[in-house]
Amino acid sequence: MPAFRPVVFIGGILVLVLAATMAIPALVEFALGADHAHEYLACVAVPAFLGITALLAARGGPLKLGLREAYLLTSGLWFVLPLVASLPFMWTLPNLSLTDAYFEAASGLTTTGSTVIVGLDDLPPGILLWRSMLQWVGGIGIVMMAVAVLPLLRVGGMQLMSRESSDTSDKILARPRELATWLLSVYLGLTVLCAVSYGLAGMNGFDAINHAMTTVSTAGFSTRDSSLGGFSPAAQWVAIVFMLVGAAPFLLYVQLARGTSGFVPWSQIPPMLGVVAIAGGMLAYTAMQSGHGILDAIRHGLFTVTSIITTTGFASQDWQTWGPLATALALVLSYCGGCTGSTTGGVKIFRWQVLIRRFRITVQELIRPHRVVAQVYQGRAVGPEVVQGVMGFVLLMGGTTAVATVALAATGLDLVTAFSSAATAITNVGPALGTIAGPAGSFEPLPDTAKWILSVAMLLGRLELLTVLVMLDPDFWRR
Repeated sequence: MPAFRPVVFIGGILVLVLAATMAIPALVEFALGADHAHEYLACVAVPAFLGITALLAARGGPLKLGLREAYLLTSGLWFVLPLVASLPFMWTLPNLSLTDAYFEAASGLTTTGSTVIVGLDDLPPGILLWRSMLQWVGGIGIVMMAVAVLPLLRVGGMQLMSRESSDTSDKILARPRELATWLLSVYLGLTVLCAVSYGLAGMNGFDAINHAMTTVSTAGFSTRDSSLGGFSPAAQWVAIVFMLVGAAPFLLYVQLARGTSGFVPWSQIPPMLGVVAIAGGMLAYTAMQSGHGILDAIRHGLFTVTSIITTTGFASQDWQTWGPLATALALVLSYCGGCTGSTTGGVKIFRWQVLIRRFRITVQELIRPHRVVAQVYQGRAVGPEVVQGVMGFVLLMGGTTAVATVALAATGLDLVTAFSSAATAITNVGPALGTIAGPAGSFEPLPDTAKWILSVAMLLGRLELLTVLVMLDPDFWRR
């Protein structure tokens, strides 16, 4: 039976952090003298009250986190925090229901980028800033979870990425607090650099800051309905660079900044760049066939592939108009994902590397039955439990997509919209296929039941599925 006291205490702290973050767009609205600025007071006061109440209720006892508490804390917070984060959407925007507000908040914190809000160009700056900040906060939370939590929980083969080994030199940083400080510093530094680059590419200060937060977090919210298509080609090239930067392992940046050694899964980067180059060329060809000039086609092709493989979800063009090859390629790439230890979603490159290597070993053992081939990953032995975890994760992701597709179809959605929406939610990519929720549309027309299904799917995908599903086993709750 997990102990709830440390879960409630840490949850209260994080709710207070979210309330403090919510004060920033509130101050922006007050500074601009907006008519609805006073409504932000309640948005900040309610989570602050809940956070303080949780801290007071959990004080006075042991706060040791075991394995079960870590599962409960990780899963519970990701489902509760969007409810708190939805308050500004409900209380400052007219006609936005709890369903829509929770969907938008869940999409923001999971860095999915799907949206139910239309008319972004006319929204108050406070709401636009809040959407971007949600994705930025969610991005650093995802990096921390991937580096410190998921390897501990042994989810989907992530134990391979553990920083622990028999040799202490294999640890980039031994103390979690020091590691968190370095990760946050790198994350903030890359965001500032991205904002400056956007400014040099022609964006105004407000747009540059917002897009920097949603680019480095590979999240995809924009300040315009046309997404990055409403900005200059130079801004789109900046987005390509920093989406790839956000898709690389953040421990690599810490290692480079400190000049130290240690296990960092950098070997994911070359295949990720290779997929971007090859698939980008294919999409550039389809764009040329649709009437674009060669330079524009290359830019749009690389931008689209980078946006999908990094699960960012920005759009420079409606790539569905380029033909069925572009649509099919976009759907397949959504399951690729970026590097583990980054802000991206999807399956992740390292899992595909493990599976492909396992397949090659199986073929070699079939040719020579008595041959024993050891599987390694970047010099580390890959045990059977890692391979089983990776296989289980990929199968579970496919099965969850199928279940979500059937559930969405039961709400009245057509098959293309149902399947692509389920896929984009579970992989945290953003846009789906079709005329409703495609790159030129939004999820606003979907029925409320479908939005709740997709909200849960986004959270399941971000939590790597097993982190939540393990709690459905009765043994989890037994002493």
